[in-house]
This record gives sequence, C-alpha cells and structure tokens, in this order.
Amino acid sequence: MKQHTFETQGTCSQAIEFEIDDEQRVHNVQFIGGCPGNTFGIAKMVEGMKAADVAAKLKGIPCGTKRTSCPDQLATALEQAISK
Repeated sequence: MKQHTFETQGTCSQAIEFEIDDEQRVHNVQFIGGCPGNTFGIAKMVEGMKAADVAAKLKGIPCGTKRTSCPDQLATALEQAISK
C-alpha cells in the first residue's frame, strides 16, 4: 500500500492522510482537523472502496457557503493519487 498526504484548501481540516492498495482501494483515511464526527464518518464509509468510485461520489460537495468541503477535498486527493 502506498501512503499519501494531501494538504487541503478551503476547509477546516488541514490535511488528509490515506493509503491506496494495488487494487486502487482506499484505506486508513485520516483527516487532520475538521469536524471529528463528520470526518471520522467519511473515513469509515470509504474504507475498502475503489478510489475512483469514492472520488466520483464526493466530488463537488460544498460545505455551507464554501465551494468545497472535506469530502470534496478527499475526492481531489484521490484523483491526484490515482493519476500518478
């Protein structure tokens, strides 16, 4: 598994750490900062899912009046990780 760290922009969380295995599945997602209940819930829900599927579902979700959110930032992070 390959470890990734993504610095978020426009959210309460500062970074997201996660792993992607050889089958492009997401594991061990951890948000640094942010709303603990929401970010922990997101991490549990995406565990073991295909990175591309997670990114497609979470891309574009806003947070209140912000144009992005922790889920949207995770989608961006996953897209970047799988494109490398």
